[in-house]
Amino acid sequence: MTTLTVTARGQVTFRKDVLQHLGIRPGGKIHLDLLPDGRAELKAEQPKGSFRELHGFLKGKTNGKRLTIEEINDAIAESGALAGAGKE
Repeated sequence: MTTLTVTARGQVTFRKDVLQHLGIRPGGKIHLDLLPDGRAELKAEQPKGSFRELHGFLKGKTNGKRLTIEEINDAIAESGALAGAGKE
């Protein structure tokens, strides 16, 4: 269990290992739910992206070649196999 100290200004600093455990990086957000009996639940806020944000994501990365769905699926499978083998 980790004990945190509250400053006179009402602020709390989380140690780096706690933030890493929660998956919180610099600029990240923390979601705090207040529960009964003076308890609270702390979670890393999950970024919410949209499909529209992906538009143009690969632009300029295929040298102008349009890939078929089969080629895309093969590339995904190959990348997954390499990642699973620790070669990525």
